[in-house]
Amino acid sequence: MTLEWPGLLWLLFLVPVLALAYLWAQRRRRKYAARYASLIVVKDALGKGPGIRRHVPVILFLAGLTVGIVAVSRPSATVTLPSNRGTVILAIDISGSMRAHDIKPSRIEAAKAAAKSFIEKQPRRIRVGLVAFAGTAALVQAPTTVREDLYAAIDRLYPQRATAVGSAILVALNAIFEDEKRSQSGDTGQPPGSDPQATGSDPQAQPPADQPLAQTPDQPPPPVAPGSYTSAVVVLLTDGQTNTGPDPLDAAQAAADRGVRVFTVGVGTNQGDVVGAEGRYFRVSLDEDTLKKIAHNTAAAYYKASDESELMRIYNALSVRLVMGKDTLEVTALFAGIALAAFLLGGLLSQLWFNRL
Repeated sequence: MTLEWPGLLWLLFLVPVLALAYLWAQRRRRKYAARYASLIVVKDALGKGPGIRRHVPVILFLAGLTVGIVAVSRPSATVTLPSNRGTVILAIDISGSMRAHDIKPSRIEAAKAAAKSFIEKQPRRIRVGLVAFAGTAALVQAPTTVREDLYAAIDRLYPQRATAVGSAILVALNAIFEDEKRSQSGDTGQPPGSDPQATGSDPQAQPPADQPLAQTPDQPPPPVAPGSYTSAVVVLLTDGQTNTGPDPLDAAQAAADRGVRVFTVGVGTNQGDVVGAEGRYFRVSLDEDTLKKIAHNTAAAYYKASDESELMRIYNALSVRLVMGKDTLEVTALFAGIALAAFLLGGLLSQLWFNRL
């Protein structure tokens, strides 16, 4: 717990001062009773006195005062709550192997449907971006809260040649930190007079897939603990068969150094399927080992989807998991409420037991 105004804690010295004053008053009262011995006879005639009960209202008052002083210091606590802020980058594999039919109607169509379901279940303030990758990777939709733009971008995806998982991770990281810089500066991310829809779906308009992460030109940011960046995550949906571009594990290490989690979803079955292209046929299967290592190295998790319904369930589980995060909340009202309750209870007991406040 942290305090916005810790200097006000000096007021806590009032609590022991008041406690000592109360003890002094009680001792003075006993001396006064001993001076007038006849009071002992009166006490015996009246029966047993209030005993320890007479101290309860005072204890409640001092406890309420202590909590109240902490309240005016404006305490804040870090708690884990469902978050309504943040960025999710969906990276969808559109390589030729995604045309396989071991998941019905096909890997890519099942992935599209599950991605739309995932987006629909996100809180409205979660910004979602879309990266598509085959032989290269491109940000086809910058992070946005407009769900219709995301659905349209997903519908435009179609299979292409090759697979570059490493490029997808690097482009997703660039999208996260470029979006963070724009948010901090208030920039929309679009040139003056440009059409935001026009730039979102043109791969040629995007930076090269192997471009370094957004950072200062002189020195890269120091590595942080994997998974420590809680403002954004990457969800990578692929069959994992990389055959071009940067090494996926090197790209995953870059994500880990920035604290970004990369959740991986393996699309396909262990036996795979036969895919034909330009008169040639080849078998495609799921490369789980690489996807598991990517998730492990970035402090995330790997999920396997062997059919469309399972893919839907995976995205539903991710929808719950990704929106949980730690947040710092001011809990002044909570402390003030506890202090008020202690004051009221002490006053009520004093009135009931002794007919006075």
